Amino acid sequence: MSLTYWCEQAWLPDGVVHGVLIEVEGARIARIERGEPGSAERLAGLTIPGLANAHSHAFHRALRGATQRGKGDFWTWRDQMYEVAARLDPDTYYQLAKAVYSEMALAGVTCVGEFHYLHHAPDGRPYEDRNVMGHALVQAAREAGLRITLLDTCYMSGGIGVPLAGTQLRFSDGNAEGWAVRADDLAAAYEGQPDVEIGAAIHSVRAVPPDQMPVVAEFSHRHAAPLHVHVSEQRAENAACAETYAATPVQILHERGVLGPRSTAVHATHLTESDVELLGQSGTYICMCPTTERDLADGVGPARAAADRGTPITLGSDGHAVIDLFEEARSVEMDERLTSERRGHWSAADLLTAATGAGHTSLGFADAGRLIPGAWADLVSVRLDSVRTAGIGGLEAVVFAATASDVHSVVSGGRRVVAQGRHQLGDVGSMLSEAIGKVR
Repeated sequence: MSLTYWCEQAWLPDGVVHGVLIEVEGARIARIERGEPGSAERLAGLTIPGLANAHSHAFHRALRGATQRGKGDFWTWRDQMYEVAARLDPDTYYQLAKAVYSEMALAGVTCVGEFHYLHHAPDGRPYEDRNVMGHALVQAAREAGLRITLLDTCYMSGGIGVPLAGTQLRFSDGNAEGWAVRADDLAAAYEGQPDVEIGAAIHSVRAVPPDQMPVVAEFSHRHAAPLHVHVSEQRAENAACAETYAATPVQILHERGVLGPRSTAVHATHLTESDVELLGQSGTYICMCPTTERDLADGVGPARAAADRGTPITLGSDGHAVIDLFEEARSVEMDERLTSERRGHWSAADLLTAATGAGHTSLGFADAGRLIPGAWADLVSVRLDSVRTAGIGGLEAVVFAATASDVHSVVSGGRRVVAQGRHQLGDVGSMLSEAIGKVR
């Protein structure tokens, strides 16, 4: 099936172009050229490639606005997160994830990297189908209109040298070998299905002992799959790592063969200069999650310094304090302004690349995130006449002024998912309210 869209403006590899015809065949872009609209469907405003949310914990959406009272830090927030995690089963997780992924679609996201560690029942016993929770996430993404990279996570301890307890038991397969057996089964279930990538994740240096990490890295190499890991999210993590191993988390990951061009260091907030060099030299991505870092009072990572040393930057909404990749993108610049007391670290094009092409590639979809023939047909159209964007124009209007609410049309993999700001599934707010009510 062939469809043609006429974009009032489109962000192409050589910049913003007015009056662009994009022909779509199936899930792919077949042809792009300048021209008059004719009978093509018109897309007002600026059309950009689909956004990639490179780091998500879908169930964290149930915590939005519910953890803001009183003082605390990441660790006090984590206790409340575990309470929600303990209540989820395959049915409630599917319902919640479908609503969350639909919210992402409304925000222009066409691919999500789901950092998944809710593997087993709340008491730690495997379900009859040991991957039923992962299957629920894949089904939810498909119904919401997103591609998904399911980053199946190895999780073995509650901290360095600390055994698992309580809700954490449902996260673990006992050891890395047990994790790999289950993850291999999951990968086999989706082999040859182009909208699903099964990747791997090491939860953190806190949760996976160094001698177990090569098993996860080997899975990534064997499947040519992405490998993500939480890195240096809090200073306490670095301190515990130094006390136990006399090394930083990045140094340990380097020594165990985890870093590389398929790998992504998520957060990377508290890096040393040598950490920045190791990440850059290995071609490892960094996924910045600025709205989560400020929500949890974690700090501001050295994104500009890392990028200058060769590290591609991507973006994620992580704990979903908000789901707005435009906010994540501009926050990389704005937060750096606060720490450096200078402006102009990132161009709008740099930040939008982090949210599109770089993000998709880090999730194993190198053929997405650009408006070129042969790429996935992901077309996200953003209003340029809203109270936020009126009178500006260009990429700056989108990156530095627009919000998720300005997305009015989303075509994901050739499929119309959002039209006139409304998701094809209906009222996403009601979906979220019902799903969150069941787990809170």
